[in-house]
Amino acid sequence: MLELRDIHTYYGNIHALKGVTLRVEKGEIVCLIGANGAGKTTTLMSISGVTPPRQGTVAFLDEDVTRFTTEKIVARGITQVPEGRMIFPRLTVRENLLMGAYLRKDKDGIKAGEERAYELFPVLRERRTQMGGTLSGGEQQMLAIGRALMAQPALLLLDEPSLGLAPMVVENIFEIIQQINAEGVTVMLVEQNAQMALQISHRGYVLETGAVILEGPSADLLADPKVRLAYLGLD
Repeated sequence: MLELRDIHTYYGNIHALKGVTLRVEKGEIVCLIGANGAGKTTTLMSISGVTPPRQGTVAFLDEDVTRFTTEKIVARGITQVPEGRMIFPRLTVRENLLMGAYLRKDKDGIKAGEERAYELFPVLRERRTQMGGTLSGGEQQMLAIGRALMAQPALLLLDEPSLGLAPMVVENIFEIIQQINAEGVTVMLVEQNAQMALQISHRGYVLETGAVILEGPSADLLADPKVRLAYLGLD
């Protein structure tokens, strides 16, 4: 479904990604783990066109989307839940959800998508007339995921969905991610909680200073001594 080939991305003169190559197959959950500053978020931003790569190719469903605008990439079927949620604090929960459907014209489909968001996250139905900024961190994360799903993505990019959340909320969020995937949405997950990310994903990539240093089935990475020591805090 998605293939990155030799991606080099820069912030000014800072060489953030140094030849990243990876793939995501349809129906998978693929996780990207690594230390802060390894290039995980930049990888997602390069896919979604926010920080386009200077070199290399991003291919989605066999189409080269490297130079596409973010809007065009969303229209092709890729949506991103950004780190820190980035909801609209002065819009209601319902208005936030509808913002996710801004490229859609099918009113019945939009209504069904909104209802599906409420089914996945019942608390959002209860809060639908509340301002987004009044929600708890966990509720805002649910809202950010619901908003992304309103665009009917084939591929969902999730950037640090557990960041700053209580353990019980994190567990709920990860169960929902698995449910979304089981319903046919392919997921690429960037996550600080490496152990949980590897437990729910099919395959994983380890990034270090802008380059992939390890890749493989998630079960193999969980058992890898280097990964256990560096990213899981285990001997």
